[in-house]
Amino acid sequence: MYIEVYGDTLCALVSSAALASTGHQVTLHVPAGPIADALDGEEFPFREPGLASLMAEQKRSGRLIVAGLDALPDERCTVLWLALSPDALELAHRLVNSLRADIDPEFLVVNQSTFPVGSTEALQASLLKRPGADSRHGAVVSIPDLLTEGAALNGFTRAEHWMVGADLPWAIRLVAEILRPFNRRRDAIMQMRPREAEFTKLAINGMLATRLSYMNDMANLADNLDVDIERVRQGMGADKRIGEAYLYPGCGFGGLSFSRDVMSLASTLQHSGLQAQLLEEVLQINERQKEALFRKLWRHYDNHLDGRKVAIWGVAFKPESSRIDNAPALKLIEALWAQGVQVHVHDPRALPALAEWAGQRDDLVLHDDPYAAVAGADALMLVTEWKSFWSPDFARMKAEMRHPLVLDGRNVWDPAYMKRSGFTYYGIGRR
Repeated sequence: MYIEVYGDTLCALVSSAALASTGHQVTLHVPAGPIADALDGEEFPFREPGLASLMAEQKRSGRLIVAGLDALPDERCTVLWLALSPDALELAHRLVNSLRADIDPEFLVVNQSTFPVGSTEALQASLLKRPGADSRHGAVVSIPDLLTEGAALNGFTRAEHWMVGADLPWAIRLVAEILRPFNRRRDAIMQMRPREAEFTKLAINGMLATRLSYMNDMANLADNLDVDIERVRQGMGADKRIGEAYLYPGCGFGGLSFSRDVMSLASTLQHSGLQAQLLEEVLQINERQKEALFRKLWRHYDNHLDGRKVAIWGVAFKPESSRIDNAPALKLIEALWAQGVQVHVHDPRALPALAEWAGQRDDLVLHDDPYAAVAGADALMLVTEWKSFWSPDFARMKAEMRHPLVLDGRNVWDPAYMKRSGFTYYGIGRR
């Protein structure tokens, strides 16, 4: 098939590479800018495991072509794949309206963008209202983006499940054919109405965010009750009604898509005349939790932070990412700056994004070497749980620091071991 993919989202890049790898002829349309410039060569803008090599391979084979976002779909196109950013709904309608009147009877528009609930149906209406269009030709289906950054390619090629929002039998069959190479172990396609698929995507992220904020509340309570939240987490996870996923307390969650989906769900509830009290509280808990390490540092030094040096390991919103969208580290850094703290930061991938966000400042120093960041520090805050941070040279850390104070925002270190090693240790609900 000839598939035209529009968007510069991670979802668009993964989808285009994966679809091309199974033999489709794919054109990826991206806007002018850094991503387009990178894709023109052999470089790749996202540090996503396995994706750079797959995209380079498909470009060399000729099955994947990169074009501008303003280029209209080729006449041979039989599938228009929309993986646009959430604010590009108007562009999606323009692309649908640009389709020629005599499209193939089974022309498919795939909406993989995270637009408001009901957008797929609105795009279907635009498809049918094109001048001269045959109302029997073409369909718009929803396949929500369920990819997780850091495991996105595997999430597409070995998806646990696909939610397909479609009303027409032939559209469902065509989607199943497109996904067949990634759907062989078992039938992972779940059919539902388009707006049900869109809403399910938001509801999933709302539930995950609720679990995270609940555990952060429990961790804060554990601090007051002299309880180790790790024991509590294991006990809760052992209950099959609850399970282990998303029960790890920490210093808050970030991420552009995740946070925006939760806010979109809360907004949808409010616009429907319903109270979004639970989700609003979830978001408020998360914002408070982003300052949890700062509050512990504040209490430890009895409110005297001016002139101190604090090291931060990890500013990306999650491991294996170079992005800092809504990352907990940003709010933490701002709180430290407000108290006159000099902040020294190390992150394996996100330092360029942090430099762009912060600008030139005397109270922010970026380090490629994690041990250089902690040299002479009054405290070390671990904010993003990169694997390289799990087992560092603790003896060297202690020797480099002015005060061996560590604040573990992800509970990756063992409190007893850290204390035996000579550190003053604070975790999130740990003892």
